[in-house]
Formats: sequence, C-alpha cells, structure tokens
Amino acid sequence: MNPHRTRIKICGLTREADVDAAVRAGADAVGFVLYEQSPRHVTAARAGELARRLPAFVTPVLLFVNASDEQIQRGIAAVPQALLQFHGDETPADCQAAGRPYLRAARIPTGPAGAGFDLLKYASDHSAAQAILLDAHVEGYGGGGQSFDWTAFPWSHPLLNASSRLVLSGGLTPANVTDGISRVRPWAVDVSSGVEAAKGIKNPDKMLAFVAAVRAADAQPPRQA
Repeated sequence: MNPHRTRIKICGLTREADVDAAVRAGADAVGFVLYEQSPRHVTAARAGELARRLPAFVTPVLLFVNASDEQIQRGIAAVPQALLQFHGDETPADCQAAGRPYLRAARIPTGPAGAGFDLLKYASDHSAAQAILLDAHVEGYGGGGQSFDWTAFPWSHPLLNASSRLVLSGGLTPANVTDGISRVRPWAVDVSSGVEAAKGIKNPDKMLAFVAAVRAADAQPPRQA
C-alpha cells in the first residue's frame, strides 16, 4: 500500500450547505474564487462568512486572478487564515508581494501542445510557492472541466518533487482522479467542476464519490516508472 495520503481541495464554493458538505466529505481545504468574471465568484466579505464555518485543520484558500494589491489585502482581511492561490499572469514577485504562503497555478495547454510547456522552468521560477497547481489552460482561468496530458512531464524530477510540491487539477472527476493520482502521485488534488450540479453549486454525492476515489488511489501501490 502507498503510505501517502493525498490531500483534497474542493474549489469554487459559494454556499454554506456546500462548505458543510465538503467538510463532511473529508476535504482538507476549500477554495473561494475572488475573481469577478468567474461564475463561482464570491466577494471577500462573502468568503469570510463561508470560511468562518470551517473547523480547525480545514484550510480556506483564496483564488486571485491578476488582482490588485488592494483586492488581495481585502481578501486577507476577510479570511486572515487563508492560503493564497494565484491563477492568472502574476510574476513571482507579484505572488510574493503579499508576504503570505501561496500556491501558483501552472496553466498547461491541452492536447499535444502540453508537452511543450516548460514545467521544470516554471517550478524553478516559482520556487517560493508552497506548491505548483497543475491546471489545464482554458479560457476564463480554470474551472473549465478539461484535463492536460498527465504523461507529458517527468514527475520524478527533483524540481517537481511530486511528494510535496504538486497539486493536480484540471478536469478531475470521481471517474478519473484515481488514474491521475496513480500517474502523477501529487501531494494534493483540486476539484471544482467535477463535483458540481451547476457552476458554483456543488453536489454532495459527487464530493463523497470524489473523496472515495482519492482514497482508493492512495490504497494502490505506486505505478512503476
């Protein structure tokens, strides 16, 4: 049995009932989208209301896309315990400016073009990030339900260090997350559209099924290189 327990983040929460259901399902973190053009957008104040429902050891994550310093500080003030996630075109200096732990999303092209994405350089450039979140490059900065090619990158490379620095995202569902974990062996997985009834509305049964699939993946022996 693989001894690693893959952590789980459920992103794009907008309702109290969904926050409570995500916690009951076993999420380690929940994400709130502070990007106004997203159908899953919530205000900083609303994120604060929802985050106050979280028990200890369930981490709130605030997702920003090309946000101003004022917008970021407003989010931090509303959710002071939050981990930050930068999902736009932010430079390493932009990400570090808030002085807070953060995730950096790598938007990887889908299809054959994905193999041309220099993930090793990206991870090196963003070495100050707690983790690199691997997402598919879609219009609208995430949440598009598309996956990239999981076989395109050398996951065992020290710069990627799959045991601690990678969060697998992009098109994950209860049906495919077991295979994704088996191939990438990330520290964590991040799901949004794959557990929804509609955009921004989560389905409790799908969240339970997703967590069960992750645990099934953890029970499998590591895939041989």
